[in-house]
Amino acid sequence: MARSPFMRPPDEDQTYQVGDPVEVYCDHEKNGDRIRDWARGIVVQVDEKMVAVQFRTNVYLTDGWMVPDHILWFPFDSKLLRQAKKDSPRPTGYQTS
Repeated sequence: MARSPFMRPPDEDQTYQVGDPVEVYCDHEKNGDRIRDWARGIVVQVDEKMVAVQFRTNVYLTDGWMVPDHILWFPFDSKLLRQAKKDSPRPTGYQTS
């Protein structure tokens, strides 16, 4: 894989791996209502600068547009992205059996 140039390398202590549960502060749907709060998702792609998070519910851009593939991208150091808490429920939109 070709390396992308960057101003500074990403912090080693904030590495995300594909499959990691994370929480993102974004506009999303919960119980049929659109809210802005922390939503759980799954890391689906990681490159040298960004992390892609996919959700099981509709998510929206800040200008109001719904994201059709349910994937939002964040830089590693985004304050809107954090590791999921161990005791938090399953990612938003998942059904329990």
